[in-house]
Amino acid sequence: MPEARDLLTRLRAAAAAREAAGLGRALSPRQAGPDPVTDLASNDYLGLARHPQVIEGAVAAAGRWGTGATGSRLVTGSTALHATLERSLADFLGAEAALVFSSGYLANLASVTALAAALGPALVVSDQDNHASLVDACRLARARVEITGHQDLAAVERALARRPEPAAIVVTESAFSVGGRLAPVAELHRISRAQGALLVIDEAHALGVVGDGGRGAAGQAGIAAAPDVVRTVSLAKALGAQGGAVLGANEVVSTLVNTGRGFIFDTALAPPAAGAALAALRLLAADPGMARRARDNADRLAAIAERFGLVVVPAGAAVVRVVLGDPVLAVAAQRIFADHGVRAGCFRPPSVPRDQSCLRLTARASLTEADFMAATQALAAVRDHVGTAAPVGRK
Repeated sequence: MPEARDLLTRLRAAAAAREAAGLGRALSPRQAGPDPVTDLASNDYLGLARHPQVIEGAVAAAGRWGTGATGSRLVTGSTALHATLERSLADFLGAEAALVFSSGYLANLASVTALAAALGPALVVSDQDNHASLVDACRLARARVEITGHQDLAAVERALARRPEPAAIVVTESAFSVGGRLAPVAELHRISRAQGALLVIDEAHALGVVGDGGRGAAGQAGIAAAPDVVRTVSLAKALGAQGGAVLGANEVVSTLVNTGRGFIFDTALAPPAAGAALAALRLLAADPGMARRARDNADRLAAIAERFGLVVVPAGAAVVRVVLGDPVLAVAAQRIFADHGVRAGCFRPPSVPRDQSCLRLTARASLTEADFMAATQALAAVRDHVGTAAPVGRK
């Protein structure tokens, strides 16, 4: 039997190997107060996380309901505030019902696993670029899973047509969290319906950004109210709060309340987060132009990067992906951004495939001309570094 010190030695060796490959990660706490840098890394797409009305929504909820939900939703964790938020989300997104979770990750886990079990035996068809929460949901679903190429509609159709299972679920993001591209949700729904499958759409990065007034890709495609469409959303991105939700028919919500382990056994979303999300949703409904501003700013960032000859994946929502390939180059580019006063996301394996390490720039509706100037200077410096640097880290 290995001794404890031997186990720790192995962990240190694994950490050293990650660092050598440019795959090391570390926490970098932000400080309180005004952010001194241009933020192109967060998912605060509408700039609402520090909005006075959103903050007041959290404060008022804490004053009325306390700081914690005190229990799971089926015990003491459901409040009138949760019910109001669920009704407001359903109304805004054109769904029959909504169910709030403590995180978007759990909303994905619970929806896929509970629906696969309730409909089973079922096949789950998942896009290869889906978020880790959907990947984990597929692994936990106790169903046969078929992974299809990114946005490969023909592969989805083949998988559904040849399945022996009586039921099937097609799972996709609508705005892919790293790549930034929009999924062809209208076509996926057509294929799913023709094959008698349920379509689950993760709208985490589309809510507040995509579609009329930020109502998401399903709303834009005209399938929001379809009975065979289930959507999940995050309250922690464009709404600047915390939590997630599942939207669909009453039967879907009832299934999750009764069988969704990520719902039944988890402490409910804290009231301050629910209050903040509700306030943000009301701001979005009152100013539908925020979604367009976020998309326009993403297009502008992409155009600047392309002007410098960098490899850019076209933005479909608020995400702009600048592909650098090598993880060491991607880390170096992130440091260059930091040197220019800009915070940028850096994605490396296992978050992205080999040779697809990248900077992920996220636009906000509230970006200023000074922010764009800083981003332009940082992108120019990255261009100079990539153009002159040896392919560091390649074997």
